[in-house]
Amino acid sequence: MRNKRFCNFSLQAKISSIYIVANIFVLLANIVLLLGINSMSNELEKVYQENLTLNALSENLHAVQDSMTEYMNNKTTEALENYYRSEQNYNAMIQEMTDHVSSVTFMRMQRNIKNMSEQYLVLASQTIEAKRGRNVEKYSVRYENASELYEYIDSYIYGLNIEQFISNSHIYNELSFAFRIFEYVSMMIMAVVVSINVASIIKFTGNMIQPLKNLSNLANEVAKGNLDIELIEFYSNDEIGVVTNAFNQMVVSIRQYIERLKESMEIERQLKEKELLMEAHLTDAQLKYLQAQINPHFLFNTLNAGAQLAMMEDADKTYEYVQKVANFFRYNVKKENDVVSIREEINLINDYIYILNVRFSGDIYYEQNIEEEWLDVQMPSMILQPIVENCVNHGIREMAGEGKIWLSVYEMDGVVCISIGDNGVGMSSEMINQVLSGSYKEKKTNGDSNGVAMDNVIARLRLFTGNEKVLDIYSEGEGMGTEFVIYLKHISKAETCERTEEA
Repeated sequence: MRNKRFCNFSLQAKISSIYIVANIFVLLANIVLLLGINSMSNELEKVYQENLTLNALSENLHAVQDSMTEYMNNKTTEALENYYRSEQNYNAMIQEMTDHVSSVTFMRMQRNIKNMSEQYLVLASQTIEAKRGRNVEKYSVRYENASELYEYIDSYIYGLNIEQFISNSHIYNELSFAFRIFEYVSMMIMAVVVSINVASIIKFTGNMIQPLKNLSNLANEVAKGNLDIELIEFYSNDEIGVVTNAFNQMVVSIRQYIERLKESMEIERQLKEKELLMEAHLTDAQLKYLQAQINPHFLFNTLNAGAQLAMMEDADKTYEYVQKVANFFRYNVKKENDVVSIREEINLINDYIYILNVRFSGDIYYEQNIEEEWLDVQMPSMILQPIVENCVNHGIREMAGEGKIWLSVYEMDGVVCISIGDNGVGMSSEMINQVLSGSYKEKKTNGDSNGVAMDNVIARLRLFTGNEKVLDIYSEGEGMGTEFVIYLKHISKAETCERTEEA
């Protein structure tokens, strides 16, 4: 229960508790050791206390004897006052001495000193009184008796002091030795206590910091991209436990996110494959449809014009015309080169305009403005011919006067552009929007169309370039003509040549 409660403490509270407990142990050990040292120091101080007392007793005895002698010689008031003062001090000291009967030598000697000192003080007092009463015979005898007892007491105190000093010296040596032993033991105890505290602090802090170390190691593994790791177990609710729990949740969330991302990518890949497959099938179907849409009426009219030309002119012109028609048909039905160069598309337009001029007696004026460096740029096949056909059928045929068609190839803002324009009847804004959106439905008025609608052209350009904006149509109004502008990707010449060689 206590361990669980300790785990719920904050990290600061845990560290503070450990240091407080450790310092309390050190403090208690110091208090115990200091009490022991003080006790032994007091014992050492008491060893010679009795010698000091005996020295003080001897000094007061001398003071009594000297003051009494001085009064006997001088009989002055000062000498008398000194005597009474010394006598009181000496009497106070001997009263503190024991008078109990004991078998201890020192105690018995002190009792003897006290008894003799009391007799001495009585004789000294009688001597002073006799001196003050001028009784020469009495104070002389009593002074001699007091002096003899003084000599005996002084010798007795000196002897006791020597015996006491010798005994106390032995005791002092024993206490000093014991004190040194106690010092060594105290230092060892302090070292043991400090070592235990340090070991305890290292153990407790290590146990607290170990989850943080584990967290650091696993964080490095996650930083390296390794998410296949075991989650960290934690048993505390402190800051480290909170961080560890958050880290575990983060790893689980990342794993789940990656799994969802993998599933999403797999679904997206499958959808992309289906989309690409559908686009490939659509493109293939559109090209096959394009290649199969050579209108029988157009073929009949073309061959009929060739037969009429063969009857009216020499064979060379007929050959050229038939050759142009053959080139046109050959370009339409080829299957392996769905992507061609701008040069090939323009050559097809040249043949197509030639065939139309033969059919319509040169009614179409055709002009080119081409930047040669862009002729090898790649583009889908059969893009320009339907646009030119649209210009002829819906622009030039419905106008009075000479029909004109302009074709330009140029670069603008890093994009290769192809412009096809006519001077026909023009297009309304509504019709332009319908054509660009793919909602325009063409009404066929004759059988000369090859069947390729503008929405097919726009769809294939978007598939090829990957851009939404691939065609713009400009017309200023009725009778002002129409301009079609195609936007291709800007491909470098080196890449263009490489693709051409591969084709």
